[in-house]
Amino acid sequence: MSSHPWNKQTYTYKNIGNLSIQADVFQAGSLKKQPVIIWIHGGALIFGDRASFTPGELAIYLNAGYTVVSIDYRLAPETKLPEIIKDVKDAIQWVYEKGADLFAIAPDQMAVIGHSAGGYLALMTGFCANPLPKAIVSFYGYGDIIGPWYSQPDPFYCQLEAVPKDEAYGVIGQIPLAGSAADKRFRFYLYCRQHGLWPQEVAGQDPHQNPAWFSQYCPVQNVTAGYVPSLLIHGDQDTDVPYEQSVDMAGALEKHHVNHQLLTVNGRGHGLFNHAEGDQDPVYSDVFSQVTTFLRRYCVKPKD
Repeated sequence: MSSHPWNKQTYTYKNIGNLSIQADVFQAGSLKKQPVIIWIHGGALIFGDRASFTPGELAIYLNAGYTVVSIDYRLAPETKLPEIIKDVKDAIQWVYEKGADLFAIAPDQMAVIGHSAGGYLALMTGFCANPLPKAIVSFYGYGDIIGPWYSQPDPFYCQLEAVPKDEAYGVIGQIPLAGSAADKRFRFYLYCRQHGLWPQEVAGQDPHQNPAWFSQYCPVQNVTAGYVPSLLIHGDQDTDVPYEQSVDMAGALEKHHVNHQLLTVNGRGHGLFNHAEGDQDPVYSDVFSQVTTFLRRYCVKPKD
């Protein structure tokens, strides 16, 4: 990071036994009491880590005047969904209670941004975090974790070569971990999608036998008038998380008169951007321009 005009500090925000769960804090310039973005990585809650930014994304937030706190959290299936949610809530509480002293932020000007499963976790914070953030940005996230798209074999992934069960379960263990490269763990995710097992493996509950248990973990079922203003960004050709997930979430927000925006990126799939082009992808500048505008509306940018 030394080649960039910003500082990075790593903190442990939580310990579970011998496992340290960490956050990277990025800051640019010498501004004090900056608004703060808590950034949550994707990876189906099974893989990924706090360094998984899209090209240029971090710089956009820092240049816009925000401190960025990128968090790890325990991963499934070794850790089940309730504890994963607790990690995110604990991270938010840690930033709120400790951030002003540790890295000079304005904790009451907090946004949460996540991609894919991180978008799902960001949407969860809209009703279960304490304190609630001021804004949420969900990149191709989802509000329903037991719909057919996740609880039944997925047609798109079933077109791929079947992952043998022994291989799938051979890449996971018993010891909790926080942050992991995709590599082999993606094969477990693929197996889950091919067999409709993701909710059961991640949550430890059967969505067909006990769907009511999942209600508390489906943001779309927990929208009220007090839900956090949200920007939902989704490609309409997404083959991993259906575009309808953001449409349905927008519908729930609309029903309860929550400030929100649904940004549809036509012709784009999961991940949205052409990473070969990086920040030269024309979609890139448009999307992030709308992100920073949304953040500015709800998380006050510091005066220069």
